[in-house]
Amino acid sequence: MAEGLRERKKQRTRQALIQAAMRLFEEKGFEETTLAEIAAAADVSTRTFFSYFASKEDVLFYDAGARLEGALARLSARRPSDTVADLLLQLIDDSIGQAIAGAGTFDAAAVRARLVLTVPSLQARALHVLLDSQLTLAKALHEAFRDRLTLSEAGATVGALIGAIMVAVMTDVDEDRSVEEIMATVRRAGEIALAGLRALG
Repeated sequence: MAEGLRERKKQRTRQALIQAAMRLFEEKGFEETTLAEIAAAADVSTRTFFSYFASKEDVLFYDAGARLEGALARLSARRPSDTVADLLLQLIDDSIGQAIAGAGTFDAAAVRARLVLTVPSLQARALHVLLDSQLTLAKALHEAFRDRLTLSEAGATVGALIGAIMVAVMTDVDEDRSVEEIMATVRRAGEIALAGLRALG
């Protein structure tokens, strides 16, 4: 029981750091916000901050690893009846659910999107994360559908899907759309991209 309490406390502290950072990034700007300010806003020490995150960038991309792991788990659990398009649409729905659940009382996903569009250093980090994730997903998709997709076809499929979603979301963020509108755009962009992929079966 004590172990469970400690784990819940760690999760609360981590979430408090994420929420504090996102609020400060939105209010002050990413570059202007210090690690000490984030820690103080979450009512913890700077040392405690480093127990959870290595940098401000890590806070901003706090869910990248978990989202990728979730996608890989979904692909590895593919059923024989699943088509490429249907399984990828499930990944999109999973991602939307994770984004909504992870946002808490403050919209972390929208803040991140706005910052990535305006802060050059974050654009570089986002591109690195995105490229690594796409390659990993392409390999996993190929493994899940070895009988239907070559590795290059899997790569093209993942690239087309993520590219469509990213550009569509950027237009929403540029027009200051609401979280709900952005999530709807993610789903719609995915559907449009997958309409051209259903020929793959």
